Amino acid sequence: MAKGDNQGRMLFDLRGKRRNVIKVVYAVLALLMGASLILLYNPFGFGGGGGGGGEAAEALEEQSERIERRLAKQPGDPNLLLNLTRSQINTAYALSETNPTTGEVALTVEGRQELEKASATWDEYLEAAEEPKSGGAVVASQALFQLAQTSRGTLEARRNVTAATEAQEIVAEQQPSIGSLSTLSFYALYAGEFKAAEEALAEAKGFAGSKFEKRQLENQFNEIEKTAREFEKQVKEAQKAAKEGAKEGATNPESLENPLGIGGGLTE
Repeated sequence: MAKGDNQGRMLFDLRGKRRNVIKVVYAVLALLMGASLILLYNPFGFGGGGGGGGEAAEALEEQSERIERRLAKQPGDPNLLLNLTRSQINTAYALSETNPTTGEVALTVEGRQELEKASATWDEYLEAAEEPKSGGAVVASQALFQLAQTSRGTLEARRNVTAATEAQEIVAEQQPSIGSLSTLSFYALYAGEFKAAEEALAEAKGFAGSKFEKRQLENQFNEIEKTAREFEKQVKEAQKAAKEGAKEGATNPESLENPLGIGGGLTE
């Protein structure tokens, strides 16, 4: 993941020529969030509201430390790795803060660091587990998309949303439903997997109980696809800029904004 000292800054500059695009991103992601809340289990939220407070975060950090000590004695144990992933994610959400005026829950810099740890632990778990558990994948996919939303550049956002999509694939394969499959289709759009997204949408529609539900899924998909296509263009621009920057010896060639950021970025 990209490193930098700008974690607390706004993820968007609303003054540039991308202003209208960014407005669309906000609107579509709001639609996506609302749809997912109806269809699934709050895949873009903070695990039940977040903002657990300092004592909760401290207790969870101690829990993670205990699991890490056990892992030192049993390296590669998949159950311990999954438990550590969950603990790190819960710590991140406990460190989140709620805006007293708007009620909006925002990830803190420290919380995001915990999600980064969880992402690395999840990767270890996937290597160690013969068959990853869908329950863990549900939690991981949410956290990884949260990382994508708060990433500090386009390419980092793409890496995280791709990881979120891969985790959601596990959920959809083991627990196929209108919720798991529609969420997979939405994630896959932002991962640039447009054909796979359409296939997941088609499967999700198979679980729809009415024509209205099918039309609702199609409309949501079409709106999100528009933004995902714009995101894809920005990914290609960022990849080109990264190559050019690497040739020139730039230490941080990625300079484009993260179009997946919502809610004003991280809190200090």
